[in-house]
Amino acid sequence: MTFSGDSVTESIVLLSGVQRKYHQGTVTVHALRGVDLSVERGEFLAVAGPSGSGKTTLLNVMSGLDQPTAGTIVVAGQKVDGLSRSQMSRLRLTRIGFVFQAYNLLPVLTAYENAEYVLLMQGVASSVRHRKVMDMLERVGLQGLERRFPRELSGGQQQRVAVARAMVAEPALVLADEPTANLDSTTAGELMTLMSELNREKSMTFIFSTHDRTVMRRARRLVNLKDGTIAFDGRPDEFEHVDQS
Repeated sequence: MTFSGDSVTESIVLLSGVQRKYHQGTVTVHALRGVDLSVERGEFLAVAGPSGSGKTTLLNVMSGLDQPTAGTIVVAGQKVDGLSRSQMSRLRLTRIGFVFQAYNLLPVLTAYENAEYVLLMQGVASSVRHRKVMDMLERVGLQGLERRFPRELSGGQQQRVAVARAMVAEPALVLADEPTANLDSTTAGELMTLMSELNREKSMTFIFSTHDRTVMRRARRLVNLKDGTIAFDGRPDEFEHVDQS
């Protein structure tokens, strides 16, 4: 892997020596401890690990929602650590979709309007927005619920709106923090199938955190974090035979 100025030519995500420390009173928490990770375009990757292992922090520094204490991060050819807030917002708008564990839907907007929001911010024409949003809401199983507000939807339905919002603009990279955590097993399986289909059809790169072994097995690459470091990086079937004590 080589750098050219502030860009790289092969990886959609490249982390080099990334650290993230938090201070809780007099205690220093090492959420990430010198993580090196390269993710190629079109990968379908799960980040696993117990609570507190650094999964969410890893996704947050990739998206620029959090800043590393040390190290270098490149996303979609752009060196993101050190970008201004407006520059990072622009990169997220045009290249990154994010599925938050807490949904982060706008309560005053309907399911349709929440899913449409990114396309609206991108200046996509109304007719194109309508076609894309309706197609995506149908694919996530929300046809007929377009006019409902988040408060009128179940937790699983809100999660699917969040997924639709992240994917409708077909970003180069989708980061999903525990995307199936609030879904029943059937709906979770359907969501994973949709993500896999979009990965193959659109060459969208997916990186999702999970603690669900069923979800891990649907990935094509698994990174396991332990105490802020990468303890395993390989195929999910190989991880089944690794000593995880």
